[in-house]
Amino acid sequence: MMKMTSEYELEGRIPLGRAIILGMQHVLAMFVGNLTPILVIGAACALGDAGLMVPVIQNAMLVAGLVTLVQLWTIGPVGAKLPCVMGTSSGFIGVCSGIAGSMGGGVTAYGAILGACVIGGLFETVLGFIFKPLRKLFPGVVTGTVVMAIGLSLISVGINSLGGGNNNKDFGDPVNLLVGLIVLIAIIILKHFTKGILSSASILFGIIIGYVVCGILSIFIRTTYVADGETLIHSWVLQWDKIGSAPWFSLPSIMPVKFIFDVRAIIPILIMFIVTSVETIGDLSGIAEGGFGREATDKELSGGVICDGLGSSFAAFFGVLPNTSFSQNVGIIGMTKIVNLFAISMGAIFLVLCGFCPKLAALIQLMPQPVLGGAAVMMFASIILSGIQLISKNGIGSREITIVAVSLGLGYGLGSTANVLSMMPQWVEYVFGGSGIVPAGLCAIILNVAIKE
Repeated sequence: MMKMTSEYELEGRIPLGRAIILGMQHVLAMFVGNLTPILVIGAACALGDAGLMVPVIQNAMLVAGLVTLVQLWTIGPVGAKLPCVMGTSSGFIGVCSGIAGSMGGGVTAYGAILGACVIGGLFETVLGFIFKPLRKLFPGVVTGTVVMAIGLSLISVGINSLGGGNNNKDFGDPVNLLVGLIVLIAIIILKHFTKGILSSASILFGIIIGYVVCGILSIFIRTTYVADGETLIHSWVLQWDKIGSAPWFSLPSIMPVKFIFDVRAIIPILIMFIVTSVETIGDLSGIAEGGFGREATDKELSGGVICDGLGSSFAAFFGVLPNTSFSQNVGIIGMTKIVNLFAISMGAIFLVLCGFCPKLAALIQLMPQPVLGGAAVMMFASIILSGIQLISKNGIGSREITIVAVSLGLGYGLGSTANVLSMMPQWVEYVFGGSGIVPAGLCAIILNVAIKE
């Protein structure tokens, strides 16, 4: 009988049931984020009116699963062979919204976005192949700063979900906060006061407890409320009817939208692919540090960026926006230290199945925002700790303090503060505004070169 090794080993063999449970943690963490860019940009381009929204959402799950499997196990030079989960990038929402607006919206604008993504993905692939001579630009102090910026940018996302989602009119409702805190407390208790699978999969079981709590609340509390004359459903309500209306089986659609190659879309998309490659380097560095206590190798970073680029071009053929590494899942690695490729592959396979079985997708999609937020707060904060570990790996002197302080203070501060760049040219706002990751990363790269040892 083959000996089963630990889930804390990259290629360790673990029982299938355990692998499925551990892999599902990653699916739950990224599922909503994987679909959000499609919902936002799809609405701006009226995909729903053209009957394309549902097939594109279905394809987004299929593509995320397939690209994740390549990132995990590699095909030649493609893939990092690190426990990295891939999905539709939210970083492209701003620039794609701008393209849709400038081109008048509609399916034509979406086709231009996809055409630009094919070219942009190939461009990022080239960056991956020539990464080795660029490696000196990304020492621990730079990648650690990027990882910290990623964690900082996600904390507000977690808190927004905890409050019920800032687009919901019951945002900040005490019941939302209560549900999120119950999930967070459950995860802490399971992680540190239990053993075995309950501890290893504390995030998954904490989310399940959140589902149960929401089900109980639905029995004893009115599930609807009135706001601005509308009767609305609370954020914590489980809308089971969404599962019933979803079909069991549906084939994905290849090329649901015709490509259009327009320079108005290509140039800003190319810039964003440079940006996303920096984020991918940060994510992979965070995984290597948080999961293995070391820096990512040249081969891992190069393969990861190549997979990021080719995966994005591949996604466009299914009508899906660019795929990139998901920072949410970096937090799970840092928190649990579970790096097993087989376990995370089970989550990727589940995503592929969701691409063929919309009913499975609907089951995950109904997760209440406060439940997700309760799990996310701790996961996202752990990314910041991974960044600190990367920075301190070789000691922290006055040089490192200056690089990190200025990059986070000026770079991240400017990028993450709404409207501070609103009077700059539009492309500056698209690239540098929003999360603060890009300006912090660029600032760290420049200071690392300018300030000598």
